[in-house]
This record gives sequence, structure tokens and C-alpha cells, in this order.
Amino acid sequence: MNRCAEAAAVAASGPGAGVGNAGQRPPRVPRQASFFPPPVRNPFVQQTRLGAARRIQIFFLGIILLPIRALLLALILLLAWPFAAISTTCCPEKLTHPITGWKRKITQPVLKFLGHAMFFSMGFIVTVKGKIASPVEAPIFVVAPHSTFFDGIACVVAGLPSIVSRHENVQVPLIGRILRALQPVLVSRVDPDSRKNTINEIIRRATSGGEWPQILVFPEGTCTNRSCLITFKPGAFIPGVPVQPVLLRYPNKLDTVTWTWQGYKFIQLCVLTCCQPFTKVEVECRPLPSCMICLHILTKGATVAGRTPQLLEEFMPVQIPNDEEKSDPVLFASTVRNLMAEALRIPVTDHTYEDCRLMISAGQLTLPMEAGLVEFTKISRKLKLDWDGICKHLDEYAAIASSSKGGRIGIEEFAEYLKLPVSDVLRQLFALFDRNHDGSIDFREYVIGLAVLCNPANTEEIIQVAFKLFDVDEDGFITEEEFATILQASLGVPDLDVSGLFKEIAQGDSVSYEEFKSFALKHPEYAKIFTTYLDLQTCHVFSLPKEVQATPSVVSNKVSPESHEESTSDKKDN
Repeated sequence: MNRCAEAAAVAASGPGAGVGNAGQRPPRVPRQASFFPPPVRNPFVQQTRLGAARRIQIFFLGIILLPIRALLLALILLLAWPFAAISTTCCPEKLTHPITGWKRKITQPVLKFLGHAMFFSMGFIVTVKGKIASPVEAPIFVVAPHSTFFDGIACVVAGLPSIVSRHENVQVPLIGRILRALQPVLVSRVDPDSRKNTINEIIRRATSGGEWPQILVFPEGTCTNRSCLITFKPGAFIPGVPVQPVLLRYPNKLDTVTWTWQGYKFIQLCVLTCCQPFTKVEVECRPLPSCMICLHILTKGATVAGRTPQLLEEFMPVQIPNDEEKSDPVLFASTVRNLMAEALRIPVTDHTYEDCRLMISAGQLTLPMEAGLVEFTKISRKLKLDWDGICKHLDEYAAIASSSKGGRIGIEEFAEYLKLPVSDVLRQLFALFDRNHDGSIDFREYVIGLAVLCNPANTEEIIQVAFKLFDVDEDGFITEEEFATILQASLGVPDLDVSGLFKEIAQGDSVSYEEFKSFALKHPEYAKIFTTYLDLQTCHVFSLPKEVQATPSVVSNKVSPESHEESTSDKKDN
């Protein structure tokens, strides 16, 4: 390959490639399949629609069932309180030693029985499959999918193991005392070392050899609609001890339990659930192929009337980490998640609680909440982005997409934001962002485009070269005329009006290097446009005879739109 061909290959990776053919995409643009959005619906949204007949049925059933179940629930909580008080007498809120002796032997069976009674009084029929491991066999339970506050029944079925809870929860009257009886691992929001202390406490209890009760953890860290398993947080897997996965299923015709970021509120779900009658369900067990799970539960039969939430709970075989997984809790968490997803027959995604926070932020910026779903774990790990950086990009994206319908960026919004006309070069730049070829950019594509395509071109060296390129008279300042000359050549638009863009950069009649650098760092999209001209000039110089190549500089700033057209033609010929 000659030198011009090499330069053309370099230029082909930038938005200036294929100027004469806007539909052709640069072949060197990285488009890893792992960067495409997962084929799952939004896991943080649940829309349960109730028809007129269903509403009438719930109304009449609620008149009878709701007050009865509310009274039973209050009675059970009142009965549980004195036993919880006995169990925690003379014990500090933050335990240093486990509750043992007669307190444990007397109160534990009673509280467990009352826990079963409480959920039964609310209409739950529980079917349990599998064997519950002992504290020595598996010090930690990991429960998924986590989709509702009713998942607390897993704690009752597992024999009231300890849970991880906020310190504020033990201050709640009545409920707080019962929670303390479970010997929870308390997390404090005001303690800056809370995360480290919580992990150390989990390690201390998990490696105590059965002295402490088992610990039950929901590794997803937030509620989903059970359509997939999101990223497992590594906390339960850091001790490197065996864990027992616990699967939760709610196979009901009417879903009244799912509690996500969009959907029914806490009180609404409680009322709807308590208004459902009992329903008998047959459970059939059969071997599950190609999996480490012994049994898989199938639900047969369904009543036409409203159904009470029937919980299917399955205790899988204990998962013992190998040496590699012991040293890498993220790997161990991923292995367990994949096994649980295979048993549940649902996909896995790299969404996390941070995606929920981005959803809320997107809603506050008048964007569709789904705009914030970027699979935060995957994006941050592969592109080395932090939370603050992605939040800043969300603000920038909202500024562009605020005028578009549906919160997606089209070529017109993109050009308006850059204060540039729609040209072949701009279409090529837009195409680099548009990863799924649908003619628009969502927030996920925008973040990836900035990180993969723009930020690497936005180095100090590139900014310096670009400034020298614009500074035609080499006086250390860029005038509007100089700015227009280079952009006209770069974009191939001889009559381009750049006054609006120039005013964005300049504090006065000219632009200093510091102003230019500050603007380039805040708007990395322009870096690719600035470097396009460098690619074209490089190709033009390499296409000249060897005795002429030594005279002009690759970054020569004595340019004009006419020379741009010539270099473009040379590039295409080669």
C-alpha cells in the first residue's frame, strides 16, 4: 500500500470518509456486538391493566377480604412483638455477638410460625421445593429475582436468617423490634465507612463456622419486573464461601405484587393483593436438562377468577466457589446469576441500580425514563466511565433531544446543536453514533459515541494542532474569518455561516487558545470534525511527488475551500 492509500485508510475512520457517498459507513468504526442494547424490555417498569370486570370483582371481594386480612395482620404483628422484645432484651442495636441460648430456642420457632401465619392471612399459598442448606453448608442465601416487598417471605421460609437492612429501619415502632430479632447487618447512611464496615461484618459472620445465623441477600439491589436478572452486586460473594441460590416465582394470571420504579405504589399493591381470594394450584416437578438444578417447578391449572399471589420458591443446590471465584467475587456473582437465569429461563442484562437513578434523572429532564437505561455496569467497565461523567452526558443529551419527539436525536437536532448545516461530513459523523442504523441516536448510543469516537480524538495534542490549523496568520488568536475558512473546507460547504458557532467559543472578536481548548473539551463532538481536515490534508500531501512533500507541512494552515476540493479528489482517485 502506498503512502496515500495509508493516509486514506486513516481518513476513512473519520467522518470525512466517503464525502461523496453519505450512505457508505466507515469500515473501521468499532461496533462490538456487546455494545448493542440487550433484547429485553425495561426491567424497572410494570404496567398491570385492570378491566372493568376485574375492578368490579376486586371491589366486592375487597369489601369482605380487606378488613379481615388487615385485622389478622395487625393481630399477628402484636403477637410477634413481645417475643421479639424478649429475644433482643439487653442486646445493642448493632450486635457484636449472636443471640443464643434460651432466648433463641424459645423465640425463633414462634416468630417463624407467626411469619408463616402472616403471609397465609394475606392470602399467599407457598410451595417450597429443594432442601434448605445448613449454616455450615451455605452461610449465605442469595435470592432472585427481587421484584416486591413480599419477597420477605423468603426470609420466613429459610428459617429467619439475618438480612442486610438500613439502620433507620430498626427505629420504626413495632416493626423495628421484630427486625432486630432477625439479627440484621445494619447499614448506616451517615457513616462514610458504612460500605466497608458492612462487607467486613458479612465476612465475619459468613466465616464464623455456623456461630451466626445465615445471611439472606437480594444481590440485584433493587426491584425489577422479573423479565430478566440484572447485575448482581458482589457483596454476598466477597467472603468466598458457599452460597445457596433461592428462586422466586409468582405464576399468577393477575400480577398484583410487582413493585418497580414505574407502576403501582406500595399501598395500591397491598390493597390489590389482599383483595385476591385463595387459589389452589398443582405443582409438578421434573428434571431440568443441561443445568445444575435438580428440579424445576411447573404450574398447572388456573382459575378464571382473580387469583391470590401464589409464591413458588425453590432452593437450588449449594454453589461452592472455586479458587478463581474466591479471589474474584464479580466472577462468582456472574456464575451464580447465570445458573439462576438458566433455571428461571430468563435472560441476564448489565442493568444496575444506577440505571434506575439515570431513569429518574431522565424523567426530570423531560426525557422518556427509558432514555436512562444504558446498562451502566457494561458501559462503565468497558469505556472507563464514572457515574458523574455519564450524568453530565445525560444533561448534554437532554439539551439536544429536548426539541425532538420521543427523546431521540435525529440528524436535524444534531446539526442544530452543533450549529452546523446538514452536510455529507456531518451525516458521516452522525452515522458513527447511530449504532443500530435506525436514523436516530438514543442516549446509550450518544454515550458510546462520545467515549469511543470523540474523546480519543480530543487530546491535548489534537487540540493544539487544530488551533494552529485555524490560526492562519499565526498570531495566537483565531478570527471569525479564519474559523470560517477551515470549517468551510472541512465540511465542503463554501458558503457556510459559522457566526453562531464562533460566538459560542469566543469571548470577544477572536478566540484564544485557552478559550478554544475549553470549548473543545466540553464539546468533544467537534474534535472529529476538526481532525477531518487534518486527514484530508495528510492525504493531499502524501499524494504529491516526493520532492514536493518536504515543502508543505501536514498541518499547514494556508488553506482554502478550493484546495480542500482538490485533496478530496486526490483521495478518491487513490
